[in-house]
Amino acid sequence: MEDSHGGRPARRSARATSGNACSWALPTVLLCAYGFFCSVRPSEPFLTRYLLGPHKNLSETEVFNEIYPVWTYSYLALLFPVFLATDYLRYKPVVLLQGLSLIVTWFMLLYAQRLWAFQLLEFFYGMGTATDIAYYSYIYSVVDINLYQQVTSYCRSATLVGYTVGSVSGQVLVSVAGWSLFSLNVVSLTSISIAFATAWFLPMPQKSLFFHHFSSQRLSCEMKVMDCKNGAAVQDHPDVQRAPGWEDETKVPLNGEGHPAEKQKQKVDIAKVLKDLWQDFVQCYSSRTMLCWSVWWALSTCGYFQVINYAQGLWEMVLPSHNADIYNGAVEAASTLLGAVAVVVVGHIKTSWAVWGEVALALFSLLIAAAVYVMDTVHNIWVCYASYVIFRIIYMMLITIATFQIATNLSVERYALVFGVNTFIALGLQTLLTVIVVDASGLGLDIFTQFMIYASYFAVISLVFLVSGICSIVESCRRQEQVQSRSPESQ
Repeated sequence: MEDSHGGRPARRSARATSGNACSWALPTVLLCAYGFFCSVRPSEPFLTRYLLGPHKNLSETEVFNEIYPVWTYSYLALLFPVFLATDYLRYKPVVLLQGLSLIVTWFMLLYAQRLWAFQLLEFFYGMGTATDIAYYSYIYSVVDINLYQQVTSYCRSATLVGYTVGSVSGQVLVSVAGWSLFSLNVVSLTSISIAFATAWFLPMPQKSLFFHHFSSQRLSCEMKVMDCKNGAAVQDHPDVQRAPGWEDETKVPLNGEGHPAEKQKQKVDIAKVLKDLWQDFVQCYSSRTMLCWSVWWALSTCGYFQVINYAQGLWEMVLPSHNADIYNGAVEAASTLLGAVAVVVVGHIKTSWAVWGEVALALFSLLIAAAVYVMDTVHNIWVCYASYVIFRIIYMMLITIATFQIATNLSVERYALVFGVNTFIALGLQTLLTVIVVDASGLGLDIFTQFMIYASYFAVISLVFLVSGICSIVESCRRQEQVQSRSPESQ
């Protein structure tokens, strides 16, 4: 709407810019503080040692085959309801639920003694993991679209730094200061409690991506996560300068006639939202490129979860902690930092992923399979540590490429949907793998046999994408030849 008085729009724009800077800075700082303290868990790299040791005195079968699988089942069962609840409740309540779930988890980790109590503990930990989506999506409801990439990097960096600080401090406290693992869990519980207290100060968002948004703006402004060429957040309609519905409700008209002075609420139609989600799902996965990267995401994430969940168990079998010092915390910190460096490096690699992406996925998946195979067969703790670091670096690098390829041409809503679906499929596959291979009610295989299966699993992924990649390259070459053969005829 144009203003008839000269100069007012400029003054309003200046005030709006200042107000926007203040409005996004506070929630970003609070959310990053929450993510940091929530990730500072110095006891986590030593969890298996804690459960098998004198503090809890659980058996290997109880820990690997009866307790750990509960996390996978609960994560899968809670993911879709949490995905919908996060958007419907507008993020903050689910962020608080995550903090509370983790507090319960670590409190039980300190004082639980019976098998069923530890299985219940894993359920709460699964809830804490499933609600992680609220942490990463909250910030999009309170900042301008042009700041999405910036604030996303802040939030992810906060968790990365927190995890690294937790791993390093845990290793130092165990190896140098001689702290008990019980004390490390007390530190973890304290840090999570600080995060939970911080979350209460987060402003309550007025909008969300699916259930609470302005339909008129959704039609007029298709939000893009990032532009393929320059990595910046963009909009399909450059004339629309405001964020997609995150301003004060009194300033945004809900229909074509416009009532800026009135607060109007949109009635939430859950059936319509679910129908729209299904239509978006069909449209997203009709793209071969999208389908290819999503399939790799789901398959590899399934295997990644299994390896990191049971890596501590493998290390404990290779070198029992009661016989020697272990360096799990240092290894976790090193793999995280080196993985972050690899992610930065891969962001500057310029190549045609549309042509060579599948072959690259095949080759790197083969390297992952080799790393897991070496971890399993070479019973040397330092070789295991090195293989684990390589495994995590390659996965973090590839998942970054996959995320970028998927996000490039998707709106924020569709990216959230694809991310949720891919994760759900990964957890479904992981659940199937856990029931057959790990769970005591299934085969209940020992840890070394499990890792041999995981290595074979990644080898199969590599073979599938190698065949698909070769077919794609051959098809691309044929199309180029056809275009070149037609060019002289047209002249």
